[in-house]
Formats: sequence, C-alpha cells, structure tokens
Amino acid sequence: MKIIALGGAGDMGSRAVRDLAEQPDLEVLVIGDYNETAARALAREIDDERVSALKVDANNHEALVAAIEPFDVAASAVGPFYRFECTCAAAAIEAGRHYVSLCDDYDAAQAVLQLDAQATERGVTVLTGLGWTPGISNVLARKAAEQLDEVRAIRVAWGSSASDSEGFAVILHTLHIFCGTVPSWQDGKLIDVPAGSDKQRVLFPEPLGECNVFHLGHPEPVTLPLTYPGATTVTLKGGLSEDMLNSLAKLMATLRLSNTHGKRVAVAKLLKVLLPVIGRIGRPAHPCSGIRVDVEGTKDGEPITITYGATDNMDRLTGLPLAIGAAMLARGEITERGVVAPEACIPPDAFIAELAKRDVTVYEGDLLDTPLSLEA
Repeated sequence: MKIIALGGAGDMGSRAVRDLAEQPDLEVLVIGDYNETAARALAREIDDERVSALKVDANNHEALVAAIEPFDVAASAVGPFYRFECTCAAAAIEAGRHYVSLCDDYDAAQAVLQLDAQATERGVTVLTGLGWTPGISNVLARKAAEQLDEVRAIRVAWGSSASDSEGFAVILHTLHIFCGTVPSWQDGKLIDVPAGSDKQRVLFPEPLGECNVFHLGHPEPVTLPLTYPGATTVTLKGGLSEDMLNSLAKLMATLRLSNTHGKRVAVAKLLKVLLPVIGRIGRPAHPCSGIRVDVEGTKDGEPITITYGATDNMDRLTGLPLAIGAAMLARGEITERGVVAPEACIPPDAFIAELAKRDVTVYEGDLLDTPLSLEA
C-alpha cells in the first residue's frame, strides 16, 4: 500500500505515521507537511527506506492534487479542519484517490458531505472524521446499534486534559467548538444550541474518571442521523478536565474573541505560550482523554441502553484510528464510495480488534470498568 500522510509531522499525524510505518504490507509512506523540516526529522527518526518526506502546501490546489496522485490513499491530519477538510478532500477527489481524515469540526463535516456526488462519480471514498471524536465514537455507536432492534438515542461525550495535547491546531479547534451555536439532533431534527451549554457530569474509564461536559461543535450529530434516521436524539458533549479552561473558552466566546479564524489564531498563539503554566491549575495526575457512547433503544420489545468507552492519550486515540482507516482503504477493506462517516463503512469488530492490537482497550457497561470481549 502507498500512502501520503498530509500534516503527518504534527502531533496527531505523526502518531498515524509511526503506526503505518510498522505495517508489513506498506510499500511507500510519504510524510507530506508544510513544515518540511519537521517532516524530514520524523522520517529520519523512523529510519525506514519506505518512509520519506515532502513539503506540501494545502493552500496550493494544483500542487496538492499532484502530491496525492501517486498514492492509493491520502490520510489527512491537516487542521483546523474548518479551513482545510474540503480543500484536501476535493484535491483527493480530483486526483482520483481515496481519502481519510481526522475532521472534527461540525461545519467542515457539513461542507464535505456536499462533495458526495463528485466522489461517487470518481469512484473515490472520502472517509471524513476517523479519529477519536468523531471516529472511535461513531464506530462504538454502530457497535451498539447493531445489537438493537430500534435505536432511539445516541449520546456521545468526550473528556480530556488540556495538558494531554497542546498542539496549535488543537487549541484552534477548542476555541472554535466553544463559540456561538452548534448543531444537535433533538426531537428528530437538527437544531442549533448554544456552545458550552447544558453542563453535565459524566463518568469515563479510568484514569480520566468524572469530567464536566457541555454541548460543543463536533460532527457526530451531523452524520449519525444519516445512518440512524429513526433516532430522535443524537448529542455531542465534551469538556476539559481542568474546569477553569472550560470557563475560559466560554468567556472568550462571550467576549467575541474567538468568533473568527483570525481572532482564534491570535488567541491560540497566546495560549500556546501560556498553557504549560495555566494548565497546571487543576491538572490531573495522569493527563489523558476519553470517549463515552450511550446508545438507547429496544431489543425484543424491551428498553435497553448499551454503553462503551475508552481512555488513552489523545495522540493515540486520534492518530491510531487514522492509520487503521488508511490501511483499510488501501487494502480494499472499505468498499463504500462517496463521502461517508465512520459509522457508514467501518466494521466495528474489525476496527476494535485493530485498536486492541495497539493496546487501546474498549470498555462496556455503565461503569465502564469491564473490557469489551469481542467473543461475547
């Protein structure tokens, strides 16, 4: 398999690159990044003749198409996705190559879905949002839904320590999702709710434990109802375990300091410097990130709720799914064409088994303390 990892030198992309470099059937892996110095340093660190680096500017459409064309799959970690998802996906479609991304911005997901007809016509799969959330969350939702006769509600929650990742794109994303109104699927329709509203205390697998979460802007309420239209509720809530930073993000939104990309960039530059200091306030003993998915429905006429979750470091929860998805596409294990989300094309058991090979454990039950057994 021949893969180009766009943004592959970044915090999340580099984890995917390292994982792909370990695959025995890999033929060629190019780390395509605007930061050529970092890309070449990563290639030297991996020290594998199959792995090389290339400067790629996602703002140059013709060059991006040319960079993608020699490969089977383009795997994108180029953020923020509200700026670059459609750009990279459109280039892959023009190049006639499959594409998978970490896209975690709701507006980017809504926009890239509009490219479905073009991708289908070209016989290309654009798999948007295969990381931690969305990604693992969507696959776990499908895993639960497949055990039910009827799906009524899907509730996704994520929690994270800010010190688990201090990457610039992550800061931009956090400012974006706390801003304005965000989509939520309620009463069978997509509505806008205030970002940062409806605070809830949620339990995640250890060592994350309990964390406050809020309505935030992620793609799950946009894509999951397309696969499960009978569900009356699909919500996404998230939050940082350092509660002061949740309040700070909401304050910046209220003061309109994060309502444009330019403002977010300015604030993110400041936060990039300050986070190592202010992040110590309320910092957990073991910084990590977690996902929880509760799917409500019926089985044999009886109401039932199935709960899954996972906890690990953010780069692993995010980067490893990207690598798994890229490999699945390159190997022909995903056959759906057009623009699709993970729940529409990823076989849950096969995906969870791949996570297990990489020591990412999925837990089940409302206390999230029992490892999932695929044989059960």
